Amino acid sequence: MSNLFPNQENFAAVTKANFEAQIALITSLTNKAFESVEKLVDLNLTAVKSSLEDSNSAAKQLLAAKDPQELSTLLAAHAQPSAEKALAYGRHVATIASSAQAEFTKAAEEQVAEANRKVLALIEEASKNAPAGSENVIALVKSAFGTANASYEQLAQSTKQAVEALETNLNTAVTQISQAANKTAKAKK
Repeated sequence: MSNLFPNQENFAAVTKANFEAQIALITSLTNKAFESVEKLVDLNLTAVKSSLEDSNSAAKQLLAAKDPQELSTLLAAHAQPSAEKALAYGRHVATIASSAQAEFTKAAEEQVAEANRKVLALIEEASKNAPAGSENVIALVKSAFGTANASYEQLAQSTKQAVEALETNLNTAVTQISQAANKTAKAKK
């Protein structure tokens, strides 16, 4: 195999570049993950603060109720905004998760495309310097690489379709719950 790579410095440079690209990808994905966690923490802090304020306000109103009828009316009045806030919170979480997933997918696809380009360039370089009679080995390596690449692309496409279906189902569920909550609120009025 060493005859295929008479210039070991080129091979070492490609290996180093691939390693550096992987480190850059890991760093980028880690930063994106931290950004998503930060968004979730901010969302949760805002939700907790809002919930505490709403609870204090509701408790004061409920304690001021003069009879069971007024108490029942106040309870029903507070149920609708709480359900809407829970749905809005769920939408925000789904948006953050979907955005993070899209960024991860994009970064991974870019990394794979660049790695594929480099590997193909390395195979081409090796085939130029290959000794006579090694054409079958080079063809086998190219074929194996092509098969592996096609398998990866199929897996990536299947994963993307599954994520899109999950997002669609989540959005449909949130919409249906929101519509049901609105109908219930209108029926009580």
